[in-house]
Order: sequence, then structure tokens, then C-alpha cells
Amino acid sequence: MIEIKNVVKSFEEKVVLDNVSAMMQPGKTNLIIGTSGSGKTVLMKMMIGLLPVDSGEILYEGEDITKMNEKELISVRKKFGMLFQGGALFDSKDVETNIMFPLDMFTSMSKEEKRKRVNEVLDRVNLKDVNKKFPSEISGGMKKRVALARAIVLNPKYLFCDEPNSGLDPQTSLVIDKLIKEITIEYNITTVINTHDMNTVMESGDHIVYMYHGKKQWEGSNKDIIYSKDKALNDFIFASEFLSKAKEMNMLEEKSKA
Repeated sequence: MIEIKNVVKSFEEKVVLDNVSAMMQPGKTNLIIGTSGSGKTVLMKMMIGLLPVDSGEILYEGEDITKMNEKELISVRKKFGMLFQGGALFDSKDVETNIMFPLDMFTSMSKEEKRKRVNEVLDRVNLKDVNKKFPSEISGGMKKRVALARAIVLNPKYLFCDEPNSGLDPQTSLVIDKLIKEITIEYNITTVINTHDMNTVMESGDHIVYMYHGKKQWEGSNKDIIYSKDKALNDFIFASEFLSKAKEMNMLEEKSKA
């Protein structure tokens, strides 16, 4: 369980997070949604210990990471898997080496054991025979799946995904959403996703935190969100759906011109 208690964060005179409290439910897909500048990215960075809080607590199973030294924080981070917005693959390394990187860093497994584990996670994200390909040789959707395989290679307890569908077409986005949801359930991971993609919200949102101007504006499930009477949330949903459809139409137009 991840518990956020009364977290405050400012940059110079600007308050980015204003007394935010929320709980990320264990074994569920937890979404943090909101427009650009709402504070959702800063909140995730503080949850993984990349940014310090000004005040408040961030608790993992009751342990406050804001009070930990670097050595203690590293110990907690070993339980994390990260799927970065751009995938963050090493362009100069092949797929197998990219996925093996956390195993090299944090385990004493033999080369054979590492290769076996790499093949297991590649199989889990429905990729085969790509071990020796480089990121430049595979599609955007495949890169995201490789990045997801790397994120789960250490069997993390917590999986953090920053805009996992960024740059993907709607069909590929659904594939990534489905994979993340399946992996969350199968491995009993506590997954936290930063997104503004309404398809992700409706397909995967077991638990949703809506951020608005640095505050937690609303909290609930994807079933609750349909009946929300919160004006700011409803405006966000409408705008997100409109932009998503416009983006899809633009992509279809580009394909028809090609």
C-alpha cells in the first residue's frame, strides 16, 4: 500500500502540490489524471523519491520514504518497476541487453539465468525473436512493450508508468493498457499510472485520483467517474475525449495520405 499524507511542494513562489492526501490501492491499477500543470508528474516523482517533499509523508507499508537516507531509499527502490514516457531504452544496446540492465545492476544471477528471465518477460509482453534487434529496428509499440518487460524483470512490488500511451496510435494504446492491467492482476502489483488518456481511465482505472491546480479534486473508480458531478472533472473528461478523437482522426488522415 502507498499512502500520501498532506504532501506540500513548491518551486520558488509557486505551490505545485497543496496538502495532497491519497492512497494507492494494493494489487490495483491506480491512475493519477489531470491537465498539464495539475501536479500529477511532480506527485509521481516524489512517490519514487526523485523529488523531496516540503512537508508531508509518503508511506510504503507504513514506512515514510521522505525520512529515509539514500541507502534506505535505494533498498525501497529495488521494489519499483518504471515504465518511462519515452520508453528510455538505450539506443546503442539491443533488446536483450536493455532488459537485462536491471538484472546486471541488482542481482548476482548467472548470464544464463539472466537470459532465461529476459525471455520470460519478453514472452509475457508477447514479443519473440527480438532479442538481438536494436530499438531503431522495432516499432513504437514494440519499444513500449520492451520497456514494460524491463520494468517487470525484477518482479517489482510497485509499477510506475508515466504516460505509457504517449506517441502511440489508439489501437496500440489499447494493447499497452491491456498488458499493464493483466500484469498488475497476474503479479499482484500495485500499479500507478500518470495519464490524461480517457481510454486508459475507462479501461484500467480501478482507482483514480484527479488532480486540479495542485490539489486532489476527486477520487474514485472508473465506474464512479461517469456519475461525477464535479465540474472541473467533467470539463476535463469532455476535453480529453474531444482531443483524443481529434488526434485519432488526424492519424487516420495521415495514414490515408501515405
